[in-house]
Amino acid sequence: MKNLDIGLLRTFLHVAETRSMTFAAQRLHMTQGAVSQQIKRLEEVLDRRILDRGKTGVTLTPEGELLLMKARTLVEMNDSILATLAITEVAGIVRIGVPHDLMVMHLPNILPAFVKAYPLVEISLLAGSSTELIRSFDSGLLDLAILEEPATHAQGELLAMERPVWAGKKDGGAWQKRPLPICLVSETCVFKPTVLRELARASIDWRNVVDYPSMEAITATVQADLAVTALLPSTVPPGLDILGEEAGLPVLDEFAISLRIPAHGISAASLALADAIRSAYAAGEAGC
Repeated sequence: MKNLDIGLLRTFLHVAETRSMTFAAQRLHMTQGAVSQQIKRLEEVLDRRILDRGKTGVTLTPEGELLLMKARTLVEMNDSILATLAITEVAGIVRIGVPHDLMVMHLPNILPAFVKAYPLVEISLLAGSSTELIRSFDSGLLDLAILEEPATHAQGELLAMERPVWAGKKDGGAWQKRPLPICLVSETCVFKPTVLRELARASIDWRNVVDYPSMEAITATVQADLAVTALLPSTVPPGLDILGEEAGLPVLDEFAISLRIPAHGISAASLALADAIRSAYAAGEAGC
C-alpha cells in the first residue's frame, strides 16, 4: 500500500504557490534540481503528472489542481496532530517576525494563551516591515513570519484579508492640508507603493512627516494631528479615526495577512505556534 510523504507534499505546495521551481527552491533553501526530484518522486507515487513545465514557469494539471486542495488539508492536519500530541514535551526557541502594526495590535491577542499552554517555548520576536521580514525569513533567520502582502500576489498561507484605510486624529484636520502630510511605519512599508500610486492618480501632492520604524511614533504623530497614515482597519489604535469618503482620499489596494512557515525542518515548537496563530485568526481573536 502506498503512503504519501508529507515532505513531498510541502514541496509541491510551495511550487504550486509560486508557480516556479526556482522560487520554490529559494523558499525551501534547496537546489532547483532537488525540488524537481521531489516533484518527480511525488508523481511516481501518484502515478500521475501533476505539473506542466513551460518556459514561463509551471502550471498545474487537472490532477495537480485536485491534489492541491487535498494536500493543504493533509499537511495542516499533520501539523495540527503533531502540535496537539506534543504539548507536554514542546520546548525550544521560535524566532518569529511580525510587522510593526500587527506586533502592537494583533500579537497581544495571540501570545498569552500560547505562552500558558507551552511554558517551555521561548519566543524571540523581530519587528519590521513585511519587506524586511521576507528577506529575513528567506535567509533562514526566522522560523515563522506573519506578513502583510498585496492580495494580488500573496505567497504565504492566508490568515485574513483587509484593505488599508486612511487614519487621522479624531476631529483632526491634517487630511485637509496640501501637500498631504503622511507618515508610514518605515521607508520599506509594504503599503507605500499603493499609497503613493493612488495619491498620484488622485493628483494629491504629499510630503513625508516622519521616517522612524515604530508604530508608537506613527500613532503619536497622527494623534498630534501632524499627519495621516494608512493602516489595516484592525490595527487602527484608540485615539485615531478612520477617515471616511468625505476626506477625498483614494481607496487603497487590498492586502492579505499571511503566515510563512518552512516546508521542511520545522520544530515542534514552531508548529505549535503556527497552529495557535492559525486558530486565533480563524476564530477572529487576533484583531480582525
